[in-house]
Amino acid sequence: MDKSHQLSSSSSIEQSVPYWRLSAFYFCFFGLLGALHPYWSLFLQSKGFSAADIGLLLAIPMATKIISPNLWGWLADHTGKRLLIIRLGAFLSCLCFLGIFIDQSFSTIALVMVGYSFFWNAILPQHEVITISYLEKKPETYSRIRLWGSIGFILFVLSNGVWFDSGDIGTLPVIGFIILLGIFLSSLFVPNPTFKQHAKPASKFASAVKQPAVIAFLLAGLLMQVSHGVYYGFFSIYMESFGYSRTGIGAIWSVGVFAEVVLFVLMHRLLLRFGVRFIMLGCLALATVRWLLIGYFTDQLIILITAQTFHAFTFGAFHAAAIECVRRLFEPGHQGKAQALYSACCFGAGGAIGSYSGGLIWEVSPLMAFNYASLMSLIAFVVVWLWLKDKKLQH
Repeated sequence: MDKSHQLSSSSSIEQSVPYWRLSAFYFCFFGLLGALHPYWSLFLQSKGFSAADIGLLLAIPMATKIISPNLWGWLADHTGKRLLIIRLGAFLSCLCFLGIFIDQSFSTIALVMVGYSFFWNAILPQHEVITISYLEKKPETYSRIRLWGSIGFILFVLSNGVWFDSGDIGTLPVIGFIILLGIFLSSLFVPNPTFKQHAKPASKFASAVKQPAVIAFLLAGLLMQVSHGVYYGFFSIYMESFGYSRTGIGAIWSVGVFAEVVLFVLMHRLLLRFGVRFIMLGCLALATVRWLLIGYFTDQLIILITAQTFHAFTFGAFHAAAIECVRRLFEPGHQGKAQALYSACCFGAGGAIGSYSGGLIWEVSPLMAFNYASLMSLIAFVVVWLWLKDKKLQH
């Protein structure tokens, strides 16, 4: 057996795709989320903002995601310059974020979040298209690249927790900017794939979106992200109210993402064995239970850690299944727009509604906010059960 054959048999994924360069981008992109998601609400609280103000500020990046990915997705599909859009979006997001070092009033922070998130939200859907294009023959292996995003999240959520127990949480914007710069630099090393010339789609994009299965998929994804909006916005504040240290908060956040890493390693097998619809139903059922456990048992560490392990399914498995849904339900010529629509509708509209409405409900009762999150997941479960049915989603 010659050396080249040995290499190809030992690592088929690494030989067929630029594994580490694609993974490095995910590492930095989700590392930013690990740095900001658990602590941004605490940073805003340290500035004296109310729960309603915090909910509104956290909703802004989600709201720009409604418009931004669709605009840039349309541009990418029509120009084919996906990689240029990724690099430009990463650079301009860095530039806009610098405004937070000028002033940290409510209006300035709001403007900064509008500006940076408009460009930042443009880049992930297009990177997803590039990644999937390299995995055309084995799309189920997507999760083995995406898991590096989870590793980046864990690294930054843990290190920031330790730092903020002894250091000033006011340094969070500095950390955020450094990681944003890392996203831009990593984008420079992502290679430009050779996209196949696909035949013109047989149907218009609007017609594809009107399919009952597509509507059910998008609605379920939106409701799932509404429930997560409460979690991302206020979980750290909730834990701190129970006396958890910031190191402890970071560690508990990382439990969920560590479980997500383990699941991503196995996800390609789960997709092949169980199929998209079954996985989504399981994820939504666990999300319904997860928010109730967090709401009612935050002071019970074992139960809380158990609830956090469900993150592997409520985010990781659900997202991987959703990416596969997009791939199967839309023709190749529509993939850029479809990824952008998924991001805008679910992470954008869903996340914005969850953050803002969650903030309003939080001021009435934190426990009520988690009940609300659980209800949204339950409704999404019913939507998938009744309407997410299409032969393209079968094994």
